[in-house]
Amino acid sequence: MNVRTEAAQLGEALVEERLFAEPSTFFGFLALGLATIGLYGTISYAVSRRTHEIGIRMALGAKPGDISRMVLNQGMKLVGLGLGIGIALSLGATRLAHDLIFGVRPDDPWTLASAAALLAAVALLACYLPARRAARVAPLVALHHE
Repeated sequence: MNVRTEAAQLGEALVEERLFAEPSTFFGFLALGLATIGLYGTISYAVSRRTHEIGIRMALGAKPGDISRMVLNQGMKLVGLGLGIGIALSLGATRLAHDLIFGVRPDDPWTLASAAALLAAVALLACYLPARRAARVAPLVALHHE
């Protein structure tokens, strides 16, 4: 007799699914980290290129909050565009991987919304750091920049 607990039988039945899910989770978090670093680098570079412009804006009376808002808007426009394209592509890709997804419909709105919200929150943090740095630029230093 091959007597086993229910947990052991369930574990054996889900070996293939776990074999696929664990690397997928790792690569998903790796992609999230790379996207965050890439967005941070892009916004940081854009802020450094616009230091002179930011100095002029501050010299003409722009408040640090206005500068932060300007940089955050720039970054979040990129994020919105990326999320729109990503959601469209993910809806197409989940149709192809329907057999590999267990317990979730391919077009589950909660899953898509939570993934988009996580990406937006991480992207907001990635944009906030350069925005805060841009808001702290002294106008005189920025005008002498370059």
